[in-house]
Amino acid sequence: MENILIILFSLGILVWLVLLTDALLGFRNLDILEKEAELKPGPLLSVIVAARNEEKQIKTSVLSQLKQTYQHVEWILVNDRSSDDTGKIMNELQERDPRINVLHINELPEGWLGKNHALYKGSLHASGKWLLFTDADVRFEKEAFAKALHYFEKHQLDLLTAAPNLNANRFWLKSFVAFFLFGFSYFKRPWMANNPKSKIGTGIGAFNLVSKAAYESFGTHEKIKMRPDDDLQLGMKMKRAGFQQRIVTALHLIEVEWYGSLKEAFVGLEKIHLQD
Repeated sequence: MENILIILFSLGILVWLVLLTDALLGFRNLDILEKEAELKPGPLLSVIVAARNEEKQIKTSVLSQLKQTYQHVEWILVNDRSSDDTGKIMNELQERDPRINVLHINELPEGWLGKNHALYKGSLHASGKWLLFTDADVRFEKEAFAKALHYFEKHQLDLLTAAPNLNANRFWLKSFVAFFLFGFSYFKRPWMANNPKSKIGTGIGAFNLVSKAAYESFGTHEKIKMRPDDDLQLGMKMKRAGFQQRIVTALHLIEVEWYGSLKEAFVGLEKIHLQD
């Protein structure tokens, strides 16, 4: 009996090592956005940020975007029924920079999840050749947009998603982030999105850059209006529909402040599944 347990334990370790190696090799083969050249001034980029009760994050995020070296940008900030000062802060940012437009949503139509509806409404006001869907808690280095757009155009993509740096300050929180990312990699194998022969697609809420023409041809967020994992589903479904997609890493260009505690992390992930 003891020998059987040792064998089973050894097999379990071997399986985990194989899976870990597969994930490490997969991510190692991803292109690094920091190494990309910057796109010179070109067509308009529309950045769409949907936020609900993000008064602590939204200003820092948008200010980091306003410093981008790629300047031909417009912002559509969508206040999704916030009960805090998110809408007020958005209005102040709009007064600060004429490239910012603010939408306030007061009611959620039946058959929609809140964030999906907010992103969709934002897209209807966008005039750019490209749409960047991002979250209210993301901080960008000044070259992020220009490098992403250069990569996008060089590879003739319809969708580009970028893996950001997830910033966690505490040991157990860092451990949880590592476990979460490993689980995501194991089940989704996101690096396979770069294989044109694969139907696997992916998307990350911090940075989903799409061609407006491809997004509208696909069917917009109306195609995924009841999906709580809208960012992932947008990438997956666009890839399955035949659109060209890639995922890159941008660990030194894009950063997301992870939840402040394990409790906040669990609550936040639960909200993804209960989003109204």
